[in-house]
Amino acid sequence: MEQKTLSLWLKVIIFGVGVCLLVVYLFVIPMCGTAIVGQNPELHVRFWPWLIFIWGTALPIFAALVMAWRIAANIGHDRSFSNENARLLKHISILAVIDSAYFFVGNLALLLCNMSHPGVTLFSFVAVFAGIAMAVAAAALSRLVKKAAVLQEQSDLTI
Repeated sequence: MEQKTLSLWLKVIIFGVGVCLLVVYLFVIPMCGTAIVGQNPELHVRFWPWLIFIWGTALPIFAALVMAWRIAANIGHDRSFSNENARLLKHISILAVIDSAYFFVGNLALLLCNMSHPGVTLFSFVAVFAGIAMAVAAAALSRLVKKAAVLQEQSDLTI
């Protein structure tokens, strides 16, 4: 597959993920929260703290999507193995760790404020684990891209 075609497909996927996440964060999650409050009016005081907390998880995700877009653009310019892509992957890894830590601490804080259920907090560990797994994968890719960039630079200097 040609670099420009691969780049285009990656951008289409990144854009699609971004649109889906916008729909989920702006419509699906608030509608689910409203439905839960409708069935359990005593949970009304928990709606806004939880919604704001969940919206806070979107910030690192959308920042990572912007960085992924830049990586896709670099691939389209035939700079797949570059120091910039390695740096962007490292930043994506850091964002995944930050989001996972925020989600973990936020769930514990909401539990301690009696705004959550222990079962919800335990289930949230699955999301935290997934975030950490993504961070490790992005960090490993960053390291591999960095090594490939060094090899490519050496190859380019060879006559």
